[in-house]
Amino acid sequence: MKDVTDENDARQARMGVLAKAPAGRVAELLDALGPRPAFSWLRKPEIGSTMVRGRAGGTGAPFNLGEMTITRCALTLDSGEVGHAYIQGRRKADAEAAALVDALMQTDQAASIRDAILAPIADELASAKQVRAAKAAATKVDFFTMVRGED
Repeated sequence: MKDVTDENDARQARMGVLAKAPAGRVAELLDALGPRPAFSWLRKPEIGSTMVRGRAGGTGAPFNLGEMTITRCALTLDSGEVGHAYIQGRRKADAEAAALVDALMQTDQAASIRDAILAPIADELASAKQVRAAKAAATKVDFFTMVRGED
């Protein structure tokens, strides 16, 4: 059972990277590898909305924050692997590319897909996160209390 959990965690992590990728980036990297593999649609890209939930302070009780537009799709490669994608916004081409990458990660091409697509996007996302953190740290204010000498 642990192997299934580890496999699901890895898939969840890569789906998160694909979902957070900038518009067009997954398709750009996928197309750089050569022609796309043949596939058939299980669910063509469709645009809808989903409820986004939040937590007060990150740990409080969950509440409905609002709705967000998403694009989702599912496809199967001719070799039988199934790929899914959920992408923020109205980006059908990005959802198709993400689903293709998800399906290809289940084939013997997984290592090359990881190195050519997932690793560069993860690095780009991490560097963008560091830039945002540096900007936020520059505005940090340290408050302190002066001791009067009276106990």
